[in-house]
Amino acid sequence: MENITLKELQEYIRNRDYRPELEHAYFQKLIEEVGELSEVLRKGKRMETEDTIKGTIEEELYDVLYYVVALANLNDVDLEKSFHLKEAINQHKYGR
Repeated sequence: MENITLKELQEYIRNRDYRPELEHAYFQKLIEEVGELSEVLRKGKRMETEDTIKGTIEEELYDVLYYVVALANLNDVDLEKSFHLKEAINQHKYGR
């Protein structure tokens, strides 16, 4: 799965983990993962090789992304569409 798009990532996660009854648990996991990300960022723990991802910024960023995508799926949010809509607002607001 190299060079995956955001839409493909959403579909990948939806096909493997779509449990609407666990929405609150997914949100709690997101908060937990943000806390873990904060800790590894503070420590500056980076992945040195592909087999050393455990406990790194790379791992925790993916975990946060995973739960953001899972929550988007549960709420039928197209993240690519949201990206384009929000980016248009940002460009108008901030001129970037």
